[in-house]
Amino acid sequence: MTARTEGPAAGVLLAGVASVLPPITLEEVTAACGLMTRVDRKYLVSASTMARLAAELGDGFAVLRIGGRRQFRYTSTYFDTPDLLTFRQHRQDRRRRFKIRTRTYLDGGGRWLEVKLAGAGGSTDKHRIPYDASPADALTREALDYVADTLAGNLRLARPPSLGPVLSTDYSRVTLVDRSGSARLTCDTGLVCGDGRRTLAARRDRVLLESKSADGSATADRILRRLGVRPVSVSKYCLGVAALHGVTANRWQPVLRHYFPARHRS
Repeated sequence: MTARTEGPAAGVLLAGVASVLPPITLEEVTAACGLMTRVDRKYLVSASTMARLAAELGDGFAVLRIGGRRQFRYTSTYFDTPDLLTFRQHRQDRRRRFKIRTRTYLDGGGRWLEVKLAGAGGSTDKHRIPYDASPADALTREALDYVADTLAGNLRLARPPSLGPVLSTDYSRVTLVDRSGSARLTCDTGLVCGDGRRTLAARRDRVLLESKSADGSATADRILRRLGVRPVSVSKYCLGVAALHGVTANRWQPVLRHYFPARHRS
């Protein structure tokens, strides 16, 4: 059998895309389109499709720049119950569901505790607090209280009694921002998932896009639709758990086969 070969590294392509766009600061992004409540559309595309998308976006977009950087490394730790409650909620597409994670911006952006909630009409509602003084792989008493208050106040759900670290993700991101202030597009490459025992790397010639806008119909969504690319309903957490833990994930199998074709474990 012929070994599967990958195309050009998508991270290199994105670095080139980012280098020619006008910069925008984090403060400008927050002021123009904070989008803590938004509609997300996710897409898994090849490097060549990413190049076509970038060309069509043209000069209507800027790139996030912080401290001279335009591409940033993120690492996240996701928390779940021993029986993977939040994973099962997403697999079953529950109307009231959530994810809990710490996110560390390795290139100088600090650390946050985040609770992401499924909102009305497919929207995402993200709540977060600074977490710099706490370990990324543990939930302090204050963190647990924040999670409990967020779930009770927004979903009328009780906090699960037992939460622990289940999965970590590491990847690089370029953030493109619609200069009209209506949307932004995150472009992630080099994803590596780990559960403390094994790690699994995604294809390096693929880009996981997330279009974030108020109504789910941003410029990037329209261009991708014209290019024949359709949204995928996935999350890094669910993909990583399914790939590393071998749990049932029928609805995500096409993406798993495309994104983690070899399922190499170390």
